[in-house]
Amino acid sequence: MKAQGFDAVVYLAPVTVSDAVKEETLVVSLQRLTYVNISIQFDKPSDRNFAQFAQFAAIIDALATQKVLVHCQINLRASSMVFLCRAISRKQNPNTAFESVTKVWVPAGAWKPFMQMPLKKHQINVEPF
Repeated sequence: MKAQGFDAVVYLAPVTVSDAVKEETLVVSLQRLTYVNISIQFDKPSDRNFAQFAQFAAIIDALATQKVLVHCQINLRASSMVFLCRAISRKQNPNTAFESVTKVWVPAGAWKPFMQMPLKKHQINVEPF
């Protein structure tokens, strides 16, 4: 990863999921990259106080000058959180930012309100779903 120009890795799933990269923290740290884990339960992303999104946005802002790999298991968490960051923190057109999400999936179930809450909190009136 370092050879590909990455400076940091942000992993958005619990490190205990069965198909997590084994010893990812060690693999990343041996390359002298920053590693951050935000443990978002896929089946229960409920976050009434926006703590996980706020944490993610703060990390992305802190790493703004660096090349960062954001990942999870199959890019559902990652695409959703990056969309929120682009729409809220970066003030990008939310419809354009959401196009990256729809290349992977259309959030449903608990993910729809999980994503709608911070958009509404930040007065971004868009209904991309």
